[in-house]
Amino acid sequence: MNPVEAIQSVNAVQDLSILSLITNASVLVQLVLGVLLLVSLMSWTYIFRKMFEVKNAQRQTAKFEEDFWSGGDLNALYEGANKRRAKIGPLGRIFESGMREYLKGRQQKLDAGAQLDGARRAMRASYQREMDALELHLSFLASAGSVSPYVGLFGTVWGIMNSFRGLANVQQATLAHVAPGIAEALVATAIGLFAAIPAVVAYNRFVHDTDRLAIRFESFIEEFSNILQRQTR
Repeated sequence: MNPVEAIQSVNAVQDLSILSLITNASVLVQLVLGVLLLVSLMSWTYIFRKMFEVKNAQRQTAKFEEDFWSGGDLNALYEGANKRRAKIGPLGRIFESGMREYLKGRQQKLDAGAQLDGARRAMRASYQREMDALELHLSFLASAGSVSPYVGLFGTVWGIMNSFRGLANVQQATLAHVAPGIAEALVATAIGLFAAIPAVVAYNRFVHDTDRLAIRFESFIEEFSNILQRQTR
């Protein structure tokens, strides 16, 4: 290898750094990389936010279940839940909605069936609101996990196409001519996977956690409805 070829080889190695590949990529590939980085940033934002929300909901639910099944007075528990509704947690708000509707029915002197139906409907409506809040942004994580690899693959295909198109004007094609273009194209796939894998893992975890909370909420609604039914007798 003569000195000129050695210098060119060193420069080629330097040009294959990640930053250099991104800055020297075509406009479309850079656009794809920018979109993927934005999706990744939003995914991590929702992941951390949802992680704290789910953990907080689990803690508040466990605390309310402990208070509810400790054998205390339901009216006192209702008054406490009504005063600190924002901090009682999702299960506490479900209880508060059902108890409020049940007491309203008793004040209006409705029959026992109407009181129970009103309480159950109120708890089901509150249950839907709480689940909607817990499942917020999960659809974005699912979309990011399923679409990001294909967006990265699109950038890869486009970059490889440009690399081989550039060989049309070269009389003697070597690996040094196509390596930078192929390398910058593969960066798009790598970033697509970087955006997709955490989103998929977080989505599956959060779906599992919210499903477990939903089961606890539904079980509580049935058990509390049975308690109210015994009280109406």
